[in-house]
Amino acid sequence: MLKKLDKLILKAFAGPFLLTFAVVEFIFLTQVLLKYLDDIVGKDLGIAVILKLLFFLSVTIVPISLPLAVLLSSLMTYGNLGEHHELTAIKASGIALTRILRPVWLASLVLGGIAFWFNNSIVPKANLNAYSLLWDVRQKKLALDIREGVFYNGIPGYTIKVNRKEGPNKDALMGIMIYDHTQKSGNATVMLADSGRMFTRFGGQYLGLELFRGHSYIEQPDARDRSASSFVRQGFKRNMITFSLSSFNLNNTKKELFQQNRMMLNIPQLFKATDSTQRALRQQRKQVPLQLSGYYTYLRFDTINQAAYRRVAAWKVPPGKLAPLTGAQAEQAANRARNIASFMGTSSQRLFETARDSAQFRIEIYRKYTQSVAVILMFLIGAPLGAIIKKGGIGVPILISILFFIVYYVLSILGEKGGREFEMPVALGMWLSNALLLPAGLFFLYQAYNDSGLLETDFWRRLAQRLPSFPRLRRLALPTAE
Repeated sequence: MLKKLDKLILKAFAGPFLLTFAVVEFIFLTQVLLKYLDDIVGKDLGIAVILKLLFFLSVTIVPISLPLAVLLSSLMTYGNLGEHHELTAIKASGIALTRILRPVWLASLVLGGIAFWFNNSIVPKANLNAYSLLWDVRQKKLALDIREGVFYNGIPGYTIKVNRKEGPNKDALMGIMIYDHTQKSGNATVMLADSGRMFTRFGGQYLGLELFRGHSYIEQPDARDRSASSFVRQGFKRNMITFSLSSFNLNNTKKELFQQNRMMLNIPQLFKATDSTQRALRQQRKQVPLQLSGYYTYLRFDTINQAAYRRVAAWKVPPGKLAPLTGAQAEQAANRARNIASFMGTSSQRLFETARDSAQFRIEIYRKYTQSVAVILMFLIGAPLGAIIKKGGIGVPILISILFFIVYYVLSILGEKGGREFEMPVALGMWLSNALLLPAGLFFLYQAYNDSGLLETDFWRRLAQRLPSFPRLRRLALPTAE
């Protein structure tokens, strides 16, 4: 009977999980696309490039989607069982709640392990492909779009203006003006034409402009008199110009250039990078006193009454060894103090940047663990809550899931920022969200195990009665006699 019960619960969990995971993936993918929408639209990328980019980006957000999907699906699963009184019937047969939660608990453990493997092995490769492709997309120019009455400078070395475009394909041009800047001499070469025709050549690699009834004007400056110049005017009935469209192609940047980014590394590589930055930080700290000691010298007189600079012992000069300062010496001392302040400011900023790089690598290491543990934590919150509220469907579970996930997400951001800015240890900052939500999950599990009505007013009234140190809270919770 227990095996059949496990299959029933897992079957009830699998459907909502797959559905919610797909929905959550779509929502997060839409959010990412909105962030990079300006870099994608209007560049004529082609459906293959767009699908490739969507696939890699969807893989990168799997670690974020899994915890929310587990939270929502477990809440829906046990909420449905409670709403249809199946949970009550199972408990009446003598099966404890912890035994009822075990199938989905084991499934969450498996999902957590898969999330860790996926985050360590697949996500770095997906990040490498996604962000290298996104870099190429950003560098790609907008698709060729010559508009009426607007100067167009998308073709390197040329500026084109067309007064009017006609024809079914808008390839017939009227009133054409072309500035040739290929010689880097300003607007010295201008071409005007009454009409023309625009088309692509050699498989779209080149743009052809066939011009009719026009003139070209070329300014020729005088080598002996720069203020004097002459114009050369040439007329034509038909003229063919070909422009290269290579700048509009999507160039594939070498992925090796992005491989050292922390998002493209797995855990062993991140540990190696962390050790490298820590060694660099220690070396920089050792160099600061050595570089600073050159500034700490003082002027004294030796036995033959000649001035000489001496090194300061322990950066402190005994008053008896100091000679009376002249105005020039005082100015020199002030300059040295300013140089020291500037040097220390630059050194401290360099040390801070190196330390923050080390913190960023450690943050990525902890992130791979915390996001995997979050899958189990979200089950620990969602499953007992579903058993308590006894509401299936979509409305209440989505509301509760969004609330807890927002709390988890905000705490994660605050902890990550605290670790990155050295406001708290990196480990504490990255585990902060899991550590703070774990007591809430254990509390919900305890309440569900004891069949406590968490959302009923009687529960909160009894809780207020157990808080003698808060009499005002008790007065608010208990009914008053009139």
